[in-house]
Amino acid sequence: MSKIKKHHFFKALVFLITVVSFFSFKKADNNSTPPIIYPSYNTSPKAPDSTGMKSNAVQLAAKISLGWNIGNTFEAPGGETGWGSPVITEDYIKSVKKQGFNAIRLPCAWNLTHLADKSKARIDPKWLNRVKEVIGYCVKNDMYVLLNIHWDAGWLENNCTALKKDSVNAKQRALWEQIATCMRDFDEHLMFASANEPNVENADQMDVLNSYHQTFINAVRSTGGRNSYRVLVVQGPSTDVDKTSKLMNRLPVDKVDGRMMVEVHYYSPYQFCLMNGDANWGKMFYYWGTGLHSTIEPERNATWAEENDVKKSFGKMKTTFFDKGIPIVVGEYGAYRRSDGEYVPRELALHNDAVDYWLTYITKQAKANGMLPFFWDTGGALDRQNYTVKDQRTINAIVAGGK
Repeated sequence: MSKIKKHHFFKALVFLITVVSFFSFKKADNNSTPPIIYPSYNTSPKAPDSTGMKSNAVQLAAKISLGWNIGNTFEAPGGETGWGSPVITEDYIKSVKKQGFNAIRLPCAWNLTHLADKSKARIDPKWLNRVKEVIGYCVKNDMYVLLNIHWDAGWLENNCTALKKDSVNAKQRALWEQIATCMRDFDEHLMFASANEPNVENADQMDVLNSYHQTFINAVRSTGGRNSYRVLVVQGPSTDVDKTSKLMNRLPVDKVDGRMMVEVHYYSPYQFCLMNGDANWGKMFYYWGTGLHSTIEPERNATWAEENDVKKSFGKMKTTFFDKGIPIVVGEYGAYRRSDGEYVPRELALHNDAVDYWLTYITKQAKANGMLPFFWDTGGALDRQNYTVKDQRTINAIVAGGK
């Protein structure tokens, strides 16, 4: 081939590659979402301050006995009373402590209805201060607190994808810089949790979730002060015990050693714990545990996630995390009584015994495997108006499991 022909050939080839690359770029660009840029809210970083922050994650976990969720309250659309909960008072916190709990999980929304400026992801200062006030109630009464970004219309939890990664990370940074700065002066009684129940089913989605956790850690640490040493909690995929053992094979990087916990939730078997009506794929369970199956309603007996399965699943978590110096938070768990409506157990006394047994057994197994149990309550067990116990059996069962 002559030099001239070679020149034209390579020129044409370069042109063709350029055209193909251009249209490939445009196609990729059209299928992607440009990341949203928010201002930095880390405007007043402080020098690291270890005052009141001596405990690492393992030492802090040893101080937490039983945890309690203030559910359906600060995560409710429209604010604290949006789903019918009364305003949380210090007397309510004291009543939780009186029942034998020394830790509060505070599920909290920020993005949905509490942004003063959505275009800048700026949180309403009044909301920040109200959350801070309730945390203050807890710390004043020697209660540990776990504060998170909870569901919040799924802006993070439904978007653990490469397509949304940059935009979600931008909002994650903006929100946590503000939350961390506002709450920075609390001592080690306060912990932060990156998210709630991120929807993750595979390794690729887990990589994206880890980027969200990394942004969370970097944002909190960047604000300095006591946040330089605060214990931080990251959620496993779908906060599912088995998925977390399988997919969470690496954790985000923290420049402070030993200040991280992993969070899962536990409502298994679903048909016993949460299902509120029969479905075409299966019926609700009323009876759970060895010796507590019904002979009158055998179709309502649990067929999975009983004692041996619990031991196996929790044992995996212990081996994967706790034995390596990473405590595990069971941020939500619970089973609830069915005593009215369309679905009432024919052997109601046996059903109530099964609920008691589940609560005691799960609590005990969690504690035995380095897991910190936080019962999910929305006002059904402890009255938020007059601070009286509404379900003493539930309280007794949990406390028994924690001994």
